[in-house]
Amino acid sequence: MPTVALHTLGCRLNQAETAIIANKLKQQGYQIVEFGQKADLTIINTCTVTEQADAKCRNAVRQSLRKNPDSFVAVIGCYAQMAVDVISQIQGVDLIMGNEHKMAIDRYLDDNLQKQAQPLVVHSSKISRKPFVIESIGLYDTHTRANLKIQDGCNFVCSFCIIATARGPARSREFDDLVNEARELVDHGFKEIVLTGVNIGTYQYQDKTFLDILRELEKINGLQRIRISSIEPTTVTPELIDLMADSQKICRHLHIPLQSADDKILESMRRKHTFDDFERIVNYAVKRLPDVGLGTDIMVGYPGEDDAAFINTKKRVADLPLAYFHVFTYSDRKGTTSFKMKPKVAPQVKKLRNRIMIEMGQRKKFAFYRKFLGQTVDVLFEQQINGLWEGFSDNYMRIKARSDRSLKNEIVPVKLIEIDGDKIIGEIH
Repeated sequence: MPTVALHTLGCRLNQAETAIIANKLKQQGYQIVEFGQKADLTIINTCTVTEQADAKCRNAVRQSLRKNPDSFVAVIGCYAQMAVDVISQIQGVDLIMGNEHKMAIDRYLDDNLQKQAQPLVVHSSKISRKPFVIESIGLYDTHTRANLKIQDGCNFVCSFCIIATARGPARSREFDDLVNEARELVDHGFKEIVLTGVNIGTYQYQDKTFLDILRELEKINGLQRIRISSIEPTTVTPELIDLMADSQKICRHLHIPLQSADDKILESMRRKHTFDDFERIVNYAVKRLPDVGLGTDIMVGYPGEDDAAFINTKKRVADLPLAYFHVFTYSDRKGTTSFKMKPKVAPQVKKLRNRIMIEMGQRKKFAFYRKFLGQTVDVLFEQQINGLWEGFSDNYMRIKARSDRSLKNEIVPVKLIEIDGDKIIGEIH
């Protein structure tokens, strides 16, 4: 039985795709081993969102080759789509596959997995716009929440983002195909499904929309939670929030990327919303879903972000009813519009702004958590760390509790006792 080690860099969508590839190979007789262990085949699913991500990909490839010099090494995904020439120079790489073909990687593997003098390159610069199906389901033994890929690609083309180039145009998965996978995932014991893609709110297959996916998944017996991953502000409609408010299964959690609260910066970023648009969505969500966990992304140091623009963002974000936010420091990315934009923000200024926003985010999370102390919430537990079981509430609070029995993949009521850093300690109720 040949062995395969898989390694994922980057986003939740990459995780979903790796799980699908892993399950397909398992069905074909491969034994899955941990990355870093001796393996006949190594697959590295890459990210290219920043130049730092590119460097991590190269390091992962070299690390794999050092530990397993005889392993057949396949580099696939976004970095493989954008940097064939660079990856080809890494001695020991046997297969390079871009995004158009990576889900069919099994078709390009021979029985012997012979090392190649020069890597086989399977790459297309044009990525299809057609709806797609997925031949396998995303099973990964280490996960308790299943990622369900519903969509790929993006047509928004923000000025700082390379993903529209790396992933191609927006395209949606055939409706019945994704629903069938959801049913199979539940049959395999998953209680929570996370809807993933590049721009999931733009889902459109024939007459089916993103709301239709949610309504259909609600009908699946045994599925207890449906979680929406990151979703663009312009695709969060009042109808979506109303559906969440009326649902017993859709998690009260929305991660809506803002990036900046200054309208001039948003316009330069080519974002499709203003701050007022975002604020309107957030306020409506809180009105209809009082306990909703709202998260966002904030980027600091974008070209042209002067002190006034940053202060504007800081003040406006401080007033928003957010549970948490992720802070990113802008970095130049070749191939994007913002790469040539000036003036650039000095590195030391970017570092200071990053720290200010991270500290604000920590205060926001603490204040959000504090509201729930003394309450009992349902937690889907995932893993045991240092004797405590950890998992998430439906509104995305990370909670830990002690138990003498295994709580893996169990939804259990927990009374919340005290805040411990970015987690809450609770007692099994």
